[in-house]
Amino acid sequence: MPSAYFSGVRVKEISEEACTVSIPYKWFSRNPFRSTYFACLAMAAEMSTGALAMACLYKKKPAVSMLVLNIRGEYFKKATGTTLFTCSMGEAFRNCVNRAIETGEAQALEAVSEGRDTEGNIIANFTITWSFKARV
Repeated sequence: MPSAYFSGVRVKEISEEACTVSIPYKWFSRNPFRSTYFACLAMAAEMSTGALAMACLYKKKPAVSMLVLNIRGEYFKKATGTTLFTCSMGEAFRNCVNRAIETGEAQALEAVSEGRDTEGNIIANFTITWSFKARV
């Protein structure tokens, strides 16, 4: 989390259904090719999905653990300004967490985060696979 903070990753908006996270184009997040470093884009995408997941776990009884199993990224355009990643899968997260509690077995969810520049052009898509397991 400290590297995300120093890179400028910030939660811009969060609700029960969606989370939007920004990553600026600045010295700490820039690569030698004059675009945002891929790892900074991945951090922002992961945070947009992880924040939704954590919101679903808040005060759950029994407690539920979460873990990233996989991450895939597709890049479409150089990120040369602020990039906003949005995950709109709040309902899917809630359903997956509830299944983990009901069944007592680990459940996996592929969460999609779409990255766009401030003009609305798509920069990248990430798919982060999360695992949820009730702690009994």
